[in-house]
Amino acid sequence: MDARGIIARVRDGEPLSEAELSWFAKGLASGAVTDAQAGAFAMAVLLNGVTTPERVGLTRAMRDSGKVLTWDLPGPVLDKHSSGGIGDCVSLVLAPALAACGAYVPMISGRGLGHTGGTLDKLESIPGYRTQVGISELKAITAQIGCAIVGASADIAPADRRLYAVRDVSGTVESVDLITASILSKKLAAGLEALVLDVKVGSGAFMKTLDEAEDLARALVETAQGAGCMTTALITDMSQPLVGAAGNALEVIEVMETLTGTGVTPALWDITCALGGEVLALGGLADDAGDGARRIARALERGDAALKFGEMLAELGGPLDFVERWPDRLPAAPVIQEVVDDEGGIVQAIDGEALGLAIVALGGGRRREGDRINPSVGLSEIAGLGEDIGAGQPLALVHAASEEDAEAAAAAVLAAFRLGDSVPEIPPLVHQRILR
Repeated sequence: MDARGIIARVRDGEPLSEAELSWFAKGLASGAVTDAQAGAFAMAVLLNGVTTPERVGLTRAMRDSGKVLTWDLPGPVLDKHSSGGIGDCVSLVLAPALAACGAYVPMISGRGLGHTGGTLDKLESIPGYRTQVGISELKAITAQIGCAIVGASADIAPADRRLYAVRDVSGTVESVDLITASILSKKLAAGLEALVLDVKVGSGAFMKTLDEAEDLARALVETAQGAGCMTTALITDMSQPLVGAAGNALEVIEVMETLTGTGVTPALWDITCALGGEVLALGGLADDAGDGARRIARALERGDAALKFGEMLAELGGPLDFVERWPDRLPAAPVIQEVVDDEGGIVQAIDGEALGLAIVALGGGRRREGDRINPSVGLSEIAGLGEDIGAGQPLALVHAASEEDAEAAAAAVLAAFRLGDSVPEIPPLVHQRILR
């Protein structure tokens, strides 16, 4: 086999065999496939698409390009993945809640992408937390605590790491087929028995329309199930930030308030329970999704999830007393500025992507690979859809490193809100459930 022949087959709409896909994935991992060839392959897939069996084959091939974890545990190995949004900190609440319900969660997570935040970046706002560990340590912590949220090691799906980097600079990120194979190759390499997917739709998501979100959700579910992992997906709303804050340390505050019961955000609680209920049912730890959701709620209410979160942090280098003293352990920005609309009104719409880009400009995300993140910056007390904001009342608070940064962010945030006189229709938190 050779890369040129495989690329030509995709270009001409001819099907690829599992052997060809496996060869190409191994070539990506080893370097036998050049960057130019990887880019050509990605562009051909973007323009022509592939069949469901080919997507399954590509996902398996990328999964098998590195180590695939195996487990011998007294409970099911479960996980969740989100397609990304603003103020989406569900993973930090759900992983310990699942562990408190008897599941084992080796959650291999990512960093911020574009305007959306990253789970690893949020965790790294906690002093000492290590997101990069070897496979043996990941397995040991998962077995001992029940959950570990870390980044992918070099041994996990190396073909995806290579292809993703090429896609990022070749204008092929948007391919549903490649998005699906990228997400699932890493998740399935963790040796999961069941997976729940949170596919976001709305102004703060990558998928702006329900049709786009449904296409991605169905591709993910079909491919994961075709690769042997029981999976469901919920299409959830991202027409406004999920919680009232966006930015790394600021979202950890929301997480800790929910875990400790000191300031529960209803949307975060409800989405966590809904996603957890789905995957507990798939893993056999609940009779159905409703029963699973109730079990997740009990783990949160009783403080069991908070206890698991603290144990995980301690094993991964975080403060031993973080659950008890988290307000003293998180970084804070030196400048806080209100974002004010002089006339006020009812919040009609929020451009979530614009809010995310404002946070990136503050230093809370990356413009290019290798950029350092300021964990303290971001937005808090963000007004929600339908909220009546009086003249001179703040739409949000900007947390910034300097007065100049705060002024620029405030202008961007103000432009992201549309105010009016009427109460808008508020979208449902869960739009749709995709089973297959």
